[in-house]
Amino acid sequence: MGIFTTEITSDKILSDNPIHQRLLKAYRLAAPFVNGDVLELGVGEGRGLKLLAPSAGSYTALDKLKSSIEILTAQYPEVRFIHSSIPPVKDLESNSFDLVISFQVIEHIKNDRLFLEEIGRLLRPGGKCLISTPNTKKTLTRNPWHVREYTREELYALAKPIFGQIEVKGITGSEKAWKYYQQNKESVARIMKYDVFDLQHRLPAPLLRIPYEILNRINRNKLQAKDNELVSQISEADYMLSDDADESLDLFMVATL
Repeated sequence: MGIFTTEITSDKILSDNPIHQRLLKAYRLAAPFVNGDVLELGVGEGRGLKLLAPSAGSYTALDKLKSSIEILTAQYPEVRFIHSSIPPVKDLESNSFDLVISFQVIEHIKNDRLFLEEIGRLLRPGGKCLISTPNTKKTLTRNPWHVREYTREELYALAKPIFGQIEVKGITGSEKAWKYYQQNKESVARIMKYDVFDLQHRLPAPLLRIPYEILNRINRNKLQAKDNELVSQISEADYMLSDDADESLDLFMVATL
């Protein structure tokens, strides 16, 4: 689609495959919750539209990337697309949706409390919100695209004043998925040995993004070259829901209004 960075992974770039499959798993987990009117905040490259949209009474998808919205509009004419930054969520009425999903988005939002409050406003009574976000306990280095990352306890505490019922589980991996994670961890550690001045934490995020993108892409390509069979064979089935959120790769929250 031409919008991919290492932050917006592609199903067309082989070195991105383990991360793409991990992110795709959240949509697979969301499928049983789809009913009525559905809103996706941060649709990105439309990773889950083919899976989820046909089961919804209506599907609305919002993203700040105009290029993404333009491409997806042509591909999915049955979906309502909105180009907008959030929060707040403009031009959508309160109590309009039965399900709101937002995967790998909240870590990018400066006012995360308002973000969840807006989701609460948009949901009908009894409606559900599904959120996925990286588990900060498993993060390997600072990501300059993220405003913050969360522990299970932090995400739960943020959502508690807004939602009546909250479950924070995790998305974990198979032996193959954890092997890739360990190889990635070791590779990142080798790269970070050269950051003797701890620039990853000292540089302002905008200045760190270009070197982060370059090094991240080089690292993924090296991991593919080292073990192409592992990188290519990891599938969505190599990721699964876990009750042990603290030891998972991502957090997966189900919150009911």
